[in-house]
Amino acid sequence: MCSSRVRMRLRRKQPVACTKINTHDPAVVDLIGLTGFDCVWMCCEHVPLDADRLALLIRAASQHRMDSLVRVARFGYSSYIHPLELGATGIMVPHCMSAADAREVVKMTRFHPLGRRALDGGNADGRYCTVSVPEYLQHANDNTFVVVQIEDPEAAEQVDEIAAVDGVDALFVGPGDLAHALGIPGQIEAPAVQKVIECVALACEKRGRAWGLPVNAENVERYLEMGALFCNVGADVLGLQVYYSEIRARFSKLGFEFDRMV
Repeated sequence: MCSSRVRMRLRRKQPVACTKINTHDPAVVDLIGLTGFDCVWMCCEHVPLDADRLALLIRAASQHRMDSLVRVARFGYSSYIHPLELGATGIMVPHCMSAADAREVVKMTRFHPLGRRALDGGNADGRYCTVSVPEYLQHANDNTFVVVQIEDPEAAEQVDEIAAVDGVDALFVGPGDLAHALGIPGQIEAPAVQKVIECVALACEKRGRAWGLPVNAENVERYLEMGALFCNVGADVLGLQVYYSEIRARFSKLGFEFDRMV
């Protein structure tokens, strides 16, 4: 039963390097693991991942002692705990709207004494009933992490209360949806979006809670100075797009024709 790299780094106040995948191929996760990332982010909110494929991605990450974070679909407690039972190291719950919402997430995803997560040790996370119940529960509470996303104005109004909820490891700002909810789609550097990020940073500093967001080479130093620790760096689809665009540009100069149908 492996320890979580993310929780270890957060406890040490060290930044976490996470990267997102939208593809379904375990080979991509394997490649990411070989590069040494702390965590790979898989998505069940926007990506049609079934349980069997998700299990393969999680296992690929575990081969490298790399944490796996699954952004869940908000269907109920089963959609929260299934990734954890498959062996995921953490889950991220989108569109956390209030402190009451965050407390309900903790109740459904943490074992006693933090919560009342439904108990079944017969899955990957419980080593298929080969460890004792106390060991299973202790390890799960100590080495899985729960992230809630702040991506709505309603959540921004309660961010201090959300950051105070025990059992939540980190708040993660979703600037894309936040900008959209504020009526300025795509303008993630707009003052209104940055104001919410600042509020999250201040609330988490006050409450001793980690926070993070997607970052790039241009803004990462600014956010690290603000105290961000859980940082998502890039995505597989973005990297592939850049790679193949560069190849196209290079070979077009040599006479190759690339016929874009769309």
